[in-house]
Amino acid sequence: MAKVFSRKAVAVAFAVLGLTLAGGGIAVAQPTENNSTQPVAQRNQQPPLTPESARKAREGLKGDVGTLATTVSFAVVQSNGVLARGQDVVSVTRYGTGQYEVIFNRVVSRGAYVATIGDPTDCCVPSGGEIAVAPRLSTPNGVFVQTRSSNGTAADRPFHLHVAG
Repeated sequence: MAKVFSRKAVAVAFAVLGLTLAGGGIAVAQPTENNSTQPVAQRNQQPPLTPESARKAREGLKGDVGTLATTVSFAVVQSNGVLARGQDVVSVTRYGTGQYEVIFNRVVSRGAYVATIGDPTDCCVPSGGEIAVAPRLSTPNGVFVQTRSSNGTAADRPFHLHVAG
């Protein structure tokens, strides 16, 4: 009688079947929509542009002729929305918990934004969290930044914002 499968092949087949039935032994935690104190519709939307922000944005653009040149601008912002240091920054506004607007003196909507949670001083590593950036609505020289705690709830976090282009 011929041997159809070797013992090793049978063992591997059972191991694969067992892992498949058990879910592979890997679980990925997915955030739930109820882990935040803010409604889902508000969490991912920017607050409306205030007349004061629009005025600051217009004033900041007076020297920009709209040419595309590689320029680097940055802002280091404290968790309370106060600018610690920066280049080409006109203003920083904190709208609410974890919501910030950074206005530059040039058009930044054609560039790339990179942000990270970061302490404005040179001494400390900040507590963990999440950060997201987007162009500011109706403001070509503005960036909107949202910060959250590690569990996804809105939280004030200090950050470093880099704009290139």
